[in-house]
Amino acid sequence: MHEISIARNIIDTLEAEYSEMDLIHLNAIDLRIGRLSNVEPQLMKNAFKAVTAVEQKYQSVNLSIEVVPIEIYCADCNKNVTIENYKFICPCGKPSNNVIKGMELFIHKLHFDE
Repeated sequence: MHEISIARNIIDTLEAEYSEMDLIHLNAIDLRIGRLSNVEPQLMKNAFKAVTAVEQKYQSVNLSIEVVPIEIYCADCNKNVTIENYKFICPCGKPSNNVIKGMELFIHKLHFDE
């Protein structure tokens, strides 16, 4: 379960970028996870809970996850198309491997107490 190492990396990233005083006021983290990122949202939430259970200062931090759908670009139609069920085919019938969304895995937003 690589979600544990990702959760640990989130904490490490926050500690590298923010002071101890700032992190005391952290109350929520918003992630964006693409369907092609190979990260399961529920497993990520569980892993985050496990990692923060050990880290006293992060136990009250909530994790929100936005799942980003897979979007491809069809050169024949010159448009972006959201695909379902991992079928990389435009409604025009042409296949496309030009993925423009859906591989994301990043911290989108942090919420701090005022």
